[in-house]
Amino acid sequence: KPREITDGIIAGRNYPNHEAIDFYHHYKDDIKMFAEMGFKCFRTSIAWTRIFPNGDETEPNEAGLKFYDDMFDECLKYGIEPVITLSHFEMPYHLVTEYGGWRNRKVIDFFVKFATVCFKRYKDKVKYWMTFNEINNQTTFTNDFSIATDSGLIFRNNESEAEREALMYQASHYEVVASALAVKIGHKINPDFEIGNMVNFTPVYPASSDPKDILLAEKAMQRRYWWADVQALGEYPVGMEAYFKNHDLRPDITAEDRVVLREGTVDYVGFSYYNSMTVKYSDDNPEFKFVGDREAVKNPNLKYYDWGWPVDPVGLRYSMNWLTEHYHKPVMIVE
Repeated sequence: KPREITDGIIAGRNYPNHEAIDFYHHYKDDIKMFAEMGFKCFRTSIAWTRIFPNGDETEPNEAGLKFYDDMFDECLKYGIEPVITLSHFEMPYHLVTEYGGWRNRKVIDFFVKFATVCFKRYKDKVKYWMTFNEINNQTTFTNDFSIATDSGLIFRNNESEAEREALMYQASHYEVVASALAVKIGHKINPDFEIGNMVNFTPVYPASSDPKDILLAEKAMQRRYWWADVQALGEYPVGMEAYFKNHDLRPDITAEDRVVLREGTVDYVGFSYYNSMTVKYSDDNPEFKFVGDREAVKNPNLKYYDWGWPVDPVGLRYSMNWLTEHYHKPVMIVE
């Protein structure tokens, strides 16, 4: 079924857009099978809406908290470590309709409250955490579905590409601040917590040895992974700071924000790896701008799936090397 976002549940529509395994009702059987297969960890997510259905409630939903208590107990019974993501492409829809999603600084406080409740409740059951799933997918800010799931940004009044880009960068800033605050609070609640970030790592190759192709690939890597720079190193990279200044982007950043980012760096870098990407310079793009995969071309050295992704096992090795050399932190392949 085609993916879509609707204003509330509509009868006859299917959510999600495909058949899934109904883990909610079958988790005991599923986890037992994980144990039979020898799994030592299980990565899943806590649905923000199960804990705070609207996002701005005073008290959390006990039934939602209890479900995760039971599920984590089931994992631990078999010696399986839960590896938990706090926000995985979802947020309370009320925060989108009433606050505008992550375009609103107030959402930082709502997320931090949610994270704090989870950290306190499960401090003796969960050691490994991640704040936001594939936070850097927002690079594709021209894709309505991608930006909505990452930041809760439902674009209004036919915003231009420049306006969308500006909203994305400001919303992303609020998210990395929220992530850093969560890391700080989590470490206070349990110093043994290992709290990571999570990026969709797609290494970007130049289509040729043409210096313009090489520079475009470098710019694409900058645009895709500055989120990890901030979360792992505690500050924005110089190139992105210059880009924001030159284009009047991310105007709302405070001195306090910068302190929080320095103090709330992650303990490890979690990442997904599905494929690599190859880009080629065009004279239509003199600023070497990169938006999602708009500049992508096929790599003649790789085979492609029917759905258009290249098969690149060497790219996984490249990814682990790149991440280790850039951040000097442990890495965890989580997808």
